[in-house]
Amino acid sequence: MTALLLAGAMALLPAMTGCSKGEQTEGSPSASSSPSASTATGAASPSPAGDRFELGSEPLEFSFYGNYDWYTMPKWGGDLSSQWIKENKKVDVIAVNSGGSAMQKLSTMIVSNNLPDVIWTERDAEVEKLRAAGMLVPFDDYLDKYPNLKKWAGEETLNMLRSSDGKLYQFPNWYTSTPQGNAGYVVNSKIYKELGSPKLETTDDLYAYLKQVKEKYPDVVPFEAGEGAVGIDTMYSAFGENRTAYFTGMMGVPEGNELKSLFLDPAYRESLQFANKLYREKLMTQDAFSQNGDHVSEKVTTGRVAVFASATPTQLGARGDTALREKDPEAGYFMIWPIHKAGLDKNKIYPGNYNQLGWNVSVITKAAKNPEAIFAFLDWFTGPEGQRIIIWGPEGMYWEGAGEDGAPKFTEKFVTDPVGRNKLMDSTGDLQWNGNTTFIDQSKMKFEQTLAPDQQNWETRWQSQITWKTQMNVTEFSNLDPTKDSPEGIIAQSVNDILLKVRAQAVLNAKSEEEVAAMLDQAEKDAQKVGYAQLLKYKTDSWQENLKRIGK
Repeated sequence: MTALLLAGAMALLPAMTGCSKGEQTEGSPSASSSPSASTATGAASPSPAGDRFELGSEPLEFSFYGNYDWYTMPKWGGDLSSQWIKENKKVDVIAVNSGGSAMQKLSTMIVSNNLPDVIWTERDAEVEKLRAAGMLVPFDDYLDKYPNLKKWAGEETLNMLRSSDGKLYQFPNWYTSTPQGNAGYVVNSKIYKELGSPKLETTDDLYAYLKQVKEKYPDVVPFEAGEGAVGIDTMYSAFGENRTAYFTGMMGVPEGNELKSLFLDPAYRESLQFANKLYREKLMTQDAFSQNGDHVSEKVTTGRVAVFASATPTQLGARGDTALREKDPEAGYFMIWPIHKAGLDKNKIYPGNYNQLGWNVSVITKAAKNPEAIFAFLDWFTGPEGQRIIIWGPEGMYWEGAGEDGAPKFTEKFVTDPVGRNKLMDSTGDLQWNGNTTFIDQSKMKFEQTLAPDQQNWETRWQSQITWKTQMNVTEFSNLDPTKDSPEGIIAQSVNDILLKVRAQAVLNAKSEEEVAAMLDQAEKDAQKVGYAQLLKYKTDSWQENLKRIGK
């Protein structure tokens, strides 16, 4: 329903903007636009060419809409970090919240010609609709004047974000120029030691180990797949070189210059057969498809899990490690190099992935009175000073001063007050719209290396030793999804429904490997009936366009 509402609103856009196009210049406010919910105070028009907006020289106020059902923006200035920015940089951000119906809210704002100044949203085809309708401001004239984004994201990343007209309209969040990611396997250290610390490298090793756990620890879950059984997708990588869980969501597997059927991929089929075997023999959690995150957390933090695989197991692994060590110094968790099928190259196994483009994006609409000033803020926000403050709080508490690279010099309190530090960091999680992954990771790692091993952060240690080395760069597969209301978008939804159904049935209901294979064969037939080949062709063409953009 919401997709149809948005589609209807988008259909009105050309009529709403066309009458004034001849009177506009790129990047200026639309002559036909009514004032936004809030404006950039004290700056009625963009800065003259060659001038640079100095953040903090005058008040800047703009409206911000998070285009997610789940997102309600915290009060700007209600935490120490945004309060510092509000007072010292004179920036005030006015929330426009979705009320739990994001797409409908956005559609209403489009139809009423009352867009917010900034929209924080998915990096998808819907952004291109807004761009094509003339509602967004390009950033190209700002990139050299405000250099943080260009410096930290790099030309390749920015080129991947450019629209079909060659211009840049999207400001990325949690982009990176270095490998990162958390997917992998967490192992209960006490159980592992008590079982003789056996080799855990291949799928055969894993199977034998889980059988030992079941026999000697009847109250422990041998293999925990996490909420939504994400660990099953993590294990997909074990059965084929250069395979990653990302391909399951992409619903296609690269072979040569084409994307081929996931249902027919030998590695995917074998991974579901292995998962079904673990389930049938009660070596895997029996409520893998119905449990929630709280159930998983309780099992991990109480030590009732032997092996835990997931797309993001490090946070829960760290929490579980702390909880167990408080009761028993010999307990806890550690991570292992990703499991692989015997005969495969262990250095070509990628349980997870990372994308240079990061997570989502901010776009500035032509409702903004001074888009350049807003860009100047976003660029400062993604730079070293902005990141230090929004992640670790204002200077003086957990950091004091910065190195030549901009990395904060952490204080002793950063180590001795983890509860207060984490509380402060958590308070700004929903205000981190322009995260700079490379800067944050490098700052964190640089500091961790100065600490003794027993003082180092659990997550950071295993990220540096294992997870960052074993995540696939999937940037070239970005932006392959069609718009939801397009023919390919409708096909994609149908194929995804088929995939989710067969994935669960193959694991939970099949009585043998042959039955798993038969279920996948039928899923392939069902997918082809609804247009799977057309969808794969669309995604292949989009992928090949990406390769041209990044020069591959």
